[in-house]
Amino acid sequence: MQGLHLTADLGDCRCDPAWLTDAARLMARCTQVVQTAGLQAVNQLAHTFPPTPHGPGGVTATVLLAESHLCVHTWPEQAGVTVDVYVCNFSADHSVKAHALMDALVALFAPQQAQRQAWHRGAASAPEQFKQKAADMAKGAIE
Repeated sequence: MQGLHLTADLGDCRCDPAWLTDAARLMARCTQVVQTAGLQAVNQLAHTFPPTPHGPGGVTATVLLAESHLCVHTWPEQAGVTVDVYVCNFSADHSVKAHALMDALVALFAPQQAQRQAWHRGAASAPEQFKQKAADMAKGAIE
């Protein structure tokens, strides 16, 4: 087991507010950017939460990938979004595709604040070429 786990906590998102509340629209864009990034969607699920006294309900959109998953959670009342992208790199390195997927989603939400993190998971059991690439990425040698 080895893979790349990317997260983004996005604040003060200045996108069209419908991206934060319209589950069907958000899911369509998620599946589009998954395909554009070169990953394979195998299933999807979206849920719209009910409105609260603070504003409209948010959305959780999940795309199951042959390579692992994408999850997007929105908080329209706070103009906030969290994005989670995980790809397994067992038979091939999907890291570049994961970064492309994350970049496309961050751009969609147009955040004024973004905290992004990356974890290389399962590195202890990774084949040697993936261990070296993970080490290079951690040093900033590879974008």
